[in-house]
Amino acid sequence: MERFLWMLAVGAYAVLVLEAVAAPNPWPAIATGAAFTALVIAGSWLLSGRPRGWWAGYVLVEIGLGLVMFGAAHASWGGTLLLIVLVVQAAQLLPLRVAVVVALVVPFGHAGMDLGKGLREGAGMLVAALMALVVARLLRRERQTRLELVLANEQLAELATTQERNRVARDIHDGLGHYLTTVQMQIRAGRALLGRDPQRADAVLAQAEDQAKEALSEVRRSVSALRAPRLPLQDRVERLARETSQSGLPTTSEARGASRALPPEVEETLYRAAQEGLTNVRRHAQASQAHVLLEYDPAEVRVVVGDDGCGDAPGPSGGFGLTGLRERVTGLGGTVVLDSVPGQGSTLTVTAPA
Repeated sequence: MERFLWMLAVGAYAVLVLEAVAAPNPWPAIATGAAFTALVIAGSWLLSGRPRGWWAGYVLVEIGLGLVMFGAAHASWGGTLLLIVLVVQAAQLLPLRVAVVVALVVPFGHAGMDLGKGLREGAGMLVAALMALVVARLLRRERQTRLELVLANEQLAELATTQERNRVARDIHDGLGHYLTTVQMQIRAGRALLGRDPQRADAVLAQAEDQAKEALSEVRRSVSALRAPRLPLQDRVERLARETSQSGLPTTSEARGASRALPPEVEETLYRAAQEGLTNVRRHAQASQAHVLLEYDPAEVRVVVGDDGCGDAPGPSGGFGLTGLRERVTGLGGTVVLDSVPGQGSTLTVTAPA
């Protein structure tokens, strides 16, 4: 915008010079016009960052010099254009009230004329000055809006990056935590069987090896943030129940309602809910059995994980895993409810709109 303003000032001065050389004594108009144009060009960068007092003094000097230049140029078109340039500069660099004052003052350059002609030309300059003021303020607002939009986009990109990092962290915790818990229990069971039943111990350790491979695949998937095609949610939940049973906690699964395709983020969240629920049962519940229910309703889908354990919740917030699960579900507009009855077990209910 500053370069465009400089170009306008130089162009208006060129018009003034062309008009002045046709007059008997052109030098006063040329000299004052040159000084005015130089101040317009220098003002925008010499006064950048200065207090408002500097700008007020600059505007007063420019208005005084502009009126002198306008009189020396005999109210020519070039002088008019240079005063309009001053209005544009004021609209770009000064508060609106000050710019309006500048726009109202410049028509007084016609004060020395015949009353009728002065009123006509002064009114015309006032309208032109106000139009220039409005256009310049709109351009200023558009530039500010564009800068704010750039800043907002940067903040949005940073927020998206943070959310993606949190999502990957939750994926790693939920997936890897589940598999490592299963591997730990299978290794423990294998060691207990190693002395009296080597064949069965070997089978349990083979399952632990398979689970370790699954854990490695889970880490790779989470870090690379890939979303490869998966089995239907019902099949994944049934497989999860089988894996939990194989790790030593008898677990059954049940599906109710007409299954249907779900948005990927909803399906992933519900699967993680079942996974996190069973992981917490194994870690904290001291249960003899667990049950997973996948229920499809017309407007929502829920996962319910229940057990017959001690009924003690794993801390006030449910631990990091449930905290991350709540973040996931809340982002979808769903709910997470953890009910616990001492001596009777716990029930985790996760509901998501779908």
